[in-house]
Formats: sequence, C-alpha cells, structure tokens
Amino acid sequence: MRSPVLSLTWHLARSSGRRGLQGQVLAAAAAAVSALVLLVLLAAYLGSGARADRTAWLNPGPDRHGTAVQVVSTTFVRGEPVTVVDLAQLPGRAATPPPPGLDHFPKPGEVFLSPALSDLVHELPARQLADRFPKTSSYGTVGGAGLAASEQRLAVVGRAATDPAVSSSAAGQDVFDNGLAARAVVSGFSGTSPHVFTANDRTSALSAVGLLVVPVMVLAAASGRLGAARREQRLAGLRLAGATPRQILAMTGAEAAAVGATGAVAGALAYCALLPALARLPFGIGSWRTADLWVGVPVLLAVIAAVALLIALSAVTTLRQVARSPLGVAQQADPRRTRLIRLFLFVGLVFYVATTARSGSLTTSKQLALVVLFYAAFWIVGPWVVDRLGRLLGRFARRPATLLAARRLSDDPRGAWRTVSGLVLAGFVAGFFSVAHLNLDGLDYEGQIAVPVTAEDGKGSVRETAERARELLKDAGVTATVHAHTSEKDVDSLLFGTPGITARVSGGPDRFDAAVTALTGLGTATPPYTQEQSSVLDDLYVGELRGTGLAALALGFVVATASAGLTAAANVLDRRRVYNRLRLAGTPLKVLDRARVRETVVPLVVLAGGMTASGVYLATKLNEAFDTTVDTAGALQLAVCVLFGALVMFAAIGASRPLLRRVTADPAQQAD
Repeated sequence: MRSPVLSLTWHLARSSGRRGLQGQVLAAAAAAVSALVLLVLLAAYLGSGARADRTAWLNPGPDRHGTAVQVVSTTFVRGEPVTVVDLAQLPGRAATPPPPGLDHFPKPGEVFLSPALSDLVHELPARQLADRFPKTSSYGTVGGAGLAASEQRLAVVGRAATDPAVSSSAAGQDVFDNGLAARAVVSGFSGTSPHVFTANDRTSALSAVGLLVVPVMVLAAASGRLGAARREQRLAGLRLAGATPRQILAMTGAEAAAVGATGAVAGALAYCALLPALARLPFGIGSWRTADLWVGVPVLLAVIAAVALLIALSAVTTLRQVARSPLGVAQQADPRRTRLIRLFLFVGLVFYVATTARSGSLTTSKQLALVVLFYAAFWIVGPWVVDRLGRLLGRFARRPATLLAARRLSDDPRGAWRTVSGLVLAGFVAGFFSVAHLNLDGLDYEGQIAVPVTAEDGKGSVRETAERARELLKDAGVTATVHAHTSEKDVDSLLFGTPGITARVSGGPDRFDAAVTALTGLGTATPPYTQEQSSVLDDLYVGELRGTGLAALALGFVVATASAGLTAAANVLDRRRVYNRLRLAGTPLKVLDRARVRETVVPLVVLAGGMTASGVYLATKLNEAFDTTVDTAGALQLAVCVLFGALVMFAAIGASRPLLRRVTADPAQQAD
C-alpha cells in the first residue's frame, strides 16, 4: 500500500490558505538568502586560492641543474608596488619554457608589461617610470595566466647571463627579508607557494567565512522554523487524530525540504546573476575574475542540497515536541529559559583562547580553531545576555511597547539572538580594523632612497658610486642630498649598516619617482628601494583585514536584515491570535508595531552596536600606543556601512507593518 505521507503533505500545503502560502514564501526567501551568502563566501575562499596560485611562479623554486636565472624584485611608483622579474637564459643549457602569461622566454633587452603597468608607463613621463627598464621599441604584454588581478603591476625583463641584475649578489637584495625579492636558478616556473602579495588572501577570506558561516546556517535553520506555530497546531491535531510520529516528521521534512530547495535554487540563480558585479569588488592586490568566483556546478548543487537538508532537519527538530507531547503543544506549554551555566562556559572559553593566543607562535589550523572557539563562546552566552536584557528592560519599562518587547525577549531569547548574532563578531572585526592605523614597521625615512653597493657590482667604491648618483640625479633635474655610507656602524639609514649610498629627495611624488628611476641607472645588483619596501606588506594585510571586516559586516547586515525582516513577518502570522487578543483588550495598533520594532532594535543596539564600539575603542587605544592617528577614511566607511545597514534592517522590519494591520483589522471575526 502506497504511503499517504506525500499526498497528504501536498494536500495540506495547498489547503493552508493565504497565511500558509505567505509562510512558505518567507521560508523560501530565507533559504534563498542563505544559499546566496554561502555561495558568495565559498566563491571568495576558492577564488582567493585561484588568484594566489597564479602568483606561485613569482616564488622561484631553486634547481641546481636549472637552465635560467630568475630574480624577483619590487620597485614603487606613486607609492604603489611594481613587481619586476628579471630572467636570463644560462648559456649551454637547455631552452627554458616561457613563464605564465608569455608566449616565449624573454630575450635580452625584451620587456613585457602587465596591462595596468603598460597604461602607467604610457601615462607617466619616461624619467619617472619607463627609464627603469631597458630601452625598447615596443613592449610585450603579460597575459592573465601570470597575473593575480588585472590591476597588478608586473614587468618581465629579459637579461643577459652576465648582467649585474641577475648576478649572485642579487640574492641579497631582500634587505627587509619580507619576500619582496628573491633569486634562484630555475628550470621552470611551477612554484608551490604564492607570492607575498597574495599569500594572505585565502586566510582573509577564510576569516570572513568563519565569521559568517554560522549565522548563515542559523538563518537557513530559522527558515525551517518559520510558521512553526501554525504548523505545530495543525500537526498536533493530526497526531491526536491518530497519525504516527514517523508520519508527522516525514510530512514536516518533505514540506520543509521542498520549500528550502525552491528558495536555494532562487539563491543560486541570484549568485550566478551577480557574478559580474562581485568580480568588480576590490580585494587585496585588485579585483577578481569572474571565473575565479565561479564555484562550479558540483559545489552549486551541494549548497542547494545542504540548505534544503538543513531546513528540513530544523523543521523536524522543531516539531519533535509535537510527536512527543501533542497535548502540550496544543496548550502552548513551551517554556524557554536560559541557564547561568552559559556565562561560566563563556568565561572559560574566552580565558582559554586568551591564554593560548599568548603562549607563542600558532599554526594556521590552531589560529582557526581559536577563532571558532571565540565565536562559540559568544554563541553560547548570547541568548543568556538577551534573556537578562529582556528581564532588565521589563523591570524598568515605562511604556507599554517597551514592556511588550521586553517580555518577548525573555520568552524567546534564542530567536532574538539569532537575528543579531551575525553582526556581533563581524561588528567587532570591522570596528577594529576600520579605525586601526598602526605603524607596524616603525621606520621614519620618508623621502630617502637607498642603494646597496657590493664588490660584485664592479662599479668602483661606494664614494665613486655616490658621485655617479649625483651626476645621474643632476641630469634628471632632481635636487637631492646624496650620502656615502662605508661604515657598518652607520645604521641611521635605510641601509642599516650595509655599504651603499642614500639620497634624500625633497618635493612631490614626481621628483621622488624620477629620482628612483635615475638611480636605477647605476646598474647595481640591488635596485634602489624606499621606505615603502618595509611597510607595503603590512599595509596590504591591514587593508585586506579592513576590507574583510567591512565585507563581513555588510554580509552580516544582509543576513541580519533577512532574518529580522522574515522573522518579523512570520511572527505576525504566528502570533496573530495574541495580537488579536491584545487588540480586543484595547491595545492600539501603534503600540504593537513599536513593540515589534523594539524587540529587534534593543538587542541590535546593545549587542552588535556594543561589540562594534568595543572594536573601535580597542583600535583607538592601540593607535595611541603606537602613536598613530585614527584612520579617518576607514572610520567613515564603517560609519556609512553601519548607518546604511541599520536603515535597511529597520526598513525590512517595517515592511511587515501592513501585514500586522491586515491580520488585526477585525479581531472579533478571526476564526482562531
């Protein structure tokens, strides 16, 4: 005999009326948002790995039987880094395959530029940038296979094997030991680790995933609980009429899975439509390629199935009380209390994370585990804080709307916490890294250019090199003070005791770039470098963290807005009996609406707003400790993001106001 579960489920879904259809639409919308955000997070993580892999060739893998010399260095123009790769074929060795993005191995004197660098070379005067490379009638183009992003500035220069730029002295040009320069004899360009400019991309993306994946999963699970009150009453009646617990749970799971799958498919289609727009967003060294952010059909289908399964499990778990005690559900006997043990667990986890973090160097996996534990600590204590907040608010409430909101917070603290949980840690991270402006390198050699001089340069003594530098700067029309540093005790310069020369240039960026270009003409093994050489990675990493924090906050607002708006609408449908009774008792509609809004606003302001303010405060104190000023641009971005996100969230809550007006239009005529 065929099971009646599916046919009965379809019949009940069709006959649930307009209210039932509205609940199903809300659940599908929550599933769509969950699938969309999950796919965006996965795309950022997988895409950052794909971008980083394309820069692995910039980390030369040494091979003692290699066929070519590869030297990677970094220069700066307008304060922005330009990666320069010098390549020289070793005589008497087999031909070396071309590097990624080139159609052939560069011959001596050939220069290949990335599109972004080519535009800059043609935009700036030759004495500021183009003269740093060998003279050539035309430039080749570095293709996308060798670039992390279209904005990356990269040059590949062909050299002779005897050129000082690829000599053994070039191996020591990484003065700051930060990975911006390297030399190796290679036989190919299959590096195994990404370049330093993209080395932290995946970690930053993983941080965003760690901050948001739990709130997104909670939103998906919450969509399985939308309309739970109506469904509980309906299925409790079926249970009392003789339906078995297995049939009740099967009906619930089938209906929730179908609604969740429909919404997840809609979210996946929205992700596909948004791919071109997402690819334009900057991250680290530049924007994305659309192909980088495409997760692939298997992952797409897996996310749809996961969201549908999560929603079905949530709905089934919510209704286990119906299967166990249908009479208790019919009587609405469902006390929801939080216990003090949550606070002790929170303190213990935070103490463990703090002591472990101070213990010393940690691997990436341990750092990720600590982030998860830190997040879990807040997840455990969040409902307890909301519960106590509701009780405290109810004790000091002076208005009916505030009292109603306080009672709702105490009755369902977990639901209120789920609405704002995604903003708590995201707000802290965004608040900290948006305002923090740390001088991590601690150097203050603004306007100084350094050129180390070694015996292998074959250009004479340090003093002779200083004289040639003065002549080159004079020919370039740049006024500068050149000093020769011959003593290892002379550490008050960018040379840090290394023999060489320094030039202090006054004027704007045009003169400074012209001076760097002119000193490149010295032909030393180590090209001229500036203070940016020491701080560029810190600036890039802090910028990535700031962007990750703001992106996490923005996506957190998307999740919170969806959760607040959909939950508010679902609560109107689920609580219509309570609202109608309050209306019959004389409660104005305006009071009910204000109570709904305050039910979300209070935990949002206290918890999410408090954590964001804590992040800002901590960043301000660290700025004072490092004697730096607040990053005004970052603070402005944070303020705009918070203001816009809060307005959108309030608008989403207010969107259910007409629904409240309709369900309470004639309370005396309501069937229930």
